[in-house]
Amino acid sequence: MEKLGIGIIGCGNISSAYLKAMASFPILDIRGIADLNRDLAAQRAAEFNVPAREANELLADPTIELVVNLTVPKAHVAVAMQALEAGKHAYSEKPLGINFAEGKKLADFAAARDLRIGAAPDTFLGGSHQTARAIVDSGALGQPVGGTATFMCPGHERWHPNPDFYYEIGGGPMLDMGPYYITDLVNLLGPVAQVAGFAVAPRKERVITSQPRNGERIPVHVPTHVTGVMAFKNGAVVQIGMSFDVAGHKHVPLEIYGTEGTLIVPDPNHFGGQIEFLKKGGAFEPRETIEPYADGNYRSLGAADMAHAIRSNRPHRANGSLALHVLEVMEAFGKAAETGTTISITTETERPAPLSESLVDGYIGR
Repeated sequence: MEKLGIGIIGCGNISSAYLKAMASFPILDIRGIADLNRDLAAQRAAEFNVPAREANELLADPTIELVVNLTVPKAHVAVAMQALEAGKHAYSEKPLGINFAEGKKLADFAAARDLRIGAAPDTFLGGSHQTARAIVDSGALGQPVGGTATFMCPGHERWHPNPDFYYEIGGGPMLDMGPYYITDLVNLLGPVAQVAGFAVAPRKERVITSQPRNGERIPVHVPTHVTGVMAFKNGAVVQIGMSFDVAGHKHVPLEIYGTEGTLIVPDPNHFGGQIEFLKKGGAFEPRETIEPYADGNYRSLGAADMAHAIRSNRPHRANGSLALHVLEVMEAFGKAAETGTTISITTETERPAPLSESLVDGYIGR
């Protein structure tokens, strides 16, 4: 299949994982990377043997069809809009935007120009999550009843060299980690209908313990402990907890409950992991992962699937509709906390098509 010209804007912490994984997908032809920090762009370019360029050069290059946007969350929509204005498709790191209004503006702008947008996370396309999807689709769970989704840690200032943005508007555990969990739940159960929730910020500032800024204090502008319930359109009700304030816990990342069984789904921040299934009356037993992309960190799998979709004129899986729906759901927890009411979700989305064959081995979608 003809390669697709790719331009990357943003050379921060996540860019190394993307650049490394992109080598796994022959369809992706990286024509350049750019960052406001020219030294950082040059460093990444040398590390991965790709050209460092100015962002305006990438946007003006007619051989680049898809811009992969790896900037900080508050710049996601602005950079994606620039790509669309230049006549290019755009794929962004998560979340799609820092609020639903700007995400909707981006989606409408893309639709009006007949261009595609996509967004991470793409971990739901990993082999373990696609195997879990196959178990759900087989009917082994019976009628889906509920579940739990849990991410809790003491905070990213423990390890990230510049953690400020995690505590600014557009950050916090829900917008940072929620996309992995909620996207995977939509993959497994379908769209969300209603949300109820609470959100608190126990501390007004955080102390960085990572290097090189160890000991520096940073202010907190967002809730850092968010909990609530999602009612899915299929009738399932799932509890969720996202926190940067918890010293430790024993919850698994994802559990899905049905009338006939319970499914343990591995960490949705990874592509692989151990699946367990309990049939009613039995015990939990491991299930073998039978789908591809479970044996490594395939950040950019969603962009590769998008590239194949562009070439073969089919829908891509980590698409704008899915990302906008997840963004609305995440924002709804804050609204529910502020108003003390249940929030109805207005966006519609479909479960992405399963991914059961390798994009490298000539797979172009079904």
